[in-house]
Amino acid sequence: MRVVFMGTPEFAATSLHEINTNSDHEVVGVVTVPDKPSGRGQKMNISDVKKYALEHDLHLLQPEKLRDEDFIENLKSLNADVFVVVAFRMLPQVVWSIPAKGTFNLHGSLLPQYRGAAPINWAVMNGDKETGVTTFLIDEKIDTGNILISDKVTIGEDDNVGKIHDELMQIGAKLVVKTLDGLENDSLKPHPQDETLELKHAPKIFKEDCKIDWNNSIDTIHNKIRGLSPYPCAWTTYGNDETYKTLKIYAGVKTDLVLEADNFQLVLQKNNLYVKLPSGSYEILELQPEGKRKMLAKDFINGHQNEALLFVK
Repeated sequence: MRVVFMGTPEFAATSLHEINTNSDHEVVGVVTVPDKPSGRGQKMNISDVKKYALEHDLHLLQPEKLRDEDFIENLKSLNADVFVVVAFRMLPQVVWSIPAKGTFNLHGSLLPQYRGAAPINWAVMNGDKETGVTTFLIDEKIDTGNILISDKVTIGEDDNVGKIHDELMQIGAKLVVKTLDGLENDSLKPHPQDETLELKHAPKIFKEDCKIDWNNSIDTIHNKIRGLSPYPCAWTTYGNDETYKTLKIYAGVKTDLVLEADNFQLVLQKNNLYVKLPSGSYEILELQPEGKRKMLAKDFINGHQNEALLFVK
């Protein structure tokens, strides 16, 4: 089939690569976001999907507005059988209704669970034991269209969102090709999402959502840290009565260690760093103090050997 692909980050570029190199379908167009300046030098930043399209000489479109008449006419002129959307903007009906076989999206959850912007993060933060990817036909609402196919992955107790993201990126790319094959030979039977379930949601995550509440259970704290690692990263503040600084925490483990310390105290013990909690203790393995580089716990300890007692809050 003739395919127009729409996407932005690496997660999407992986699916584009799979279609372009490991399928019989032809990518006749690639749509991604416009370039934008970023960083201190305001260097122009291009999406991973654009990088791939340029490297493989694919026809590229970067519309400022998805309802732009010239853009829509360009899309129609490509005579695509299907549009594939992975990690892109919400499409207006005037776009997703163009191809005869429809427009389908790859979503990073087992729909209808975790509709929204951050499905992988929320699945890990909620302590789920499995998640997956789903392809579904786009309709007027967000992530509600008829399901085509899905695939699952297991979430280990100490897996972080980075690991699960990369696993879903790979199986999702293969699922996209499987979906294209099924649409071409009419073997797929789209079915409605189950609206009778108690749904979990995946809204966009903001900085304040990432702050650790040390009054929560150790399980909740651990799930939050791994569900936000490596990005956007859970954080806390640490210090003493005089001054507190921000501390990002990338990795840690639950422990049964009994510490002789006050609650919420940072305990520096040889090469190990713990937070004493009312319900036990939590070991911090990897962190980033305010204004410094990301480091292992032992490096943090070496820089704080002579300081007074430190606490998190």
